[in-house]
Parts: sequence; C-alpha cells; structure tokens
Amino acid sequence: MTEKRYSINLPAHMAECDANYLRLMKLFPGMREHAEHVFGVVVAGESLEVVITVLERGPYTTLVRMKQLPESTWGTNPSMTVRLYHDARSAEVVEYQRARHFKAVYGYPNERMHQRDEKVQVNRLLGEFLALCLSDGVAVRERAPAPVSI
Repeated sequence: MTEKRYSINLPAHMAECDANYLRLMKLFPGMREHAEHVFGVVVAGESLEVVITVLERGPYTTLVRMKQLPESTWGTNPSMTVRLYHDARSAEVVEYQRARHFKAVYGYPNERMHQRDEKVQVNRLLGEFLALCLSDGVAVRERAPAPVSI
C-alpha cells in the first residue's frame, strides 16, 4: 500500500493566517504606536499574563513576540514570533519555541522530527491561542514603552 503524499491546502492555510491577523489587531489595536501590550488570561485555573512585544516595524510589516508568563505548571509556555503583513492583512508564525523558518511540507521522518504539516500546525496553534485570549483575556496593566528598532 503506497502512502499518499501530503500537500498543503494553501487556501485554508491563508484563511487561518488572515484570521490570525484580525485576531492580533483586535487584541493589540495600538500595535503601530505602542511597543507592548499585556493582558491576563485564566487557563486551567491559573492566572497568566500574555505579553505581546513589537520587535520590528516596517512600512508594510510588523514583527511581534507573544509570550505567556509566568511559567505554567500544566504544560509548555507558548512563545512565538509572528510577522504581520499589513498590506495583505495576514499574520504568520516565523518562530515557535526557538524553531524557525518552517517549510510548507516536511518529508517524514526528518532530522528534527517535524510533522509533515508543521507550518500549518503552528499557525493553527496561534489561532487557537489568540481565540482563547480574545474570549477569556482581561486587561491587567500598562507597561512602559520598550525600544523598537525600525
């Protein structure tokens, strides 16, 4: 029996990235003016903070890092870097847990044991995390502006 080769469903993937852009802009509407946004969320009975920090700004793109604080007792802490494409109104994960430059499709098995659809999965995880933040997030405090490279 031959195994069917995986291929990315590009329209579905782009729809996820477009939805993630809208979710991020709703969570952090002042992204173009402010350097950081902090809000709280309760997950599995724990109160956590989510910090969105602007790392770079360009005329058409913004690079942000999303991080959950403090360290969770129930699993790994999502930490991801996301590039927002303002002209296309799309957002894509470019780094997750120190892994970068995701390919659209991986052969399997591979050296780093990525899933065949790793890129799709990390962007879907971002969408689920943002949806959780939108449904259960609350403002906690303002932070001092951080330096932003342009």
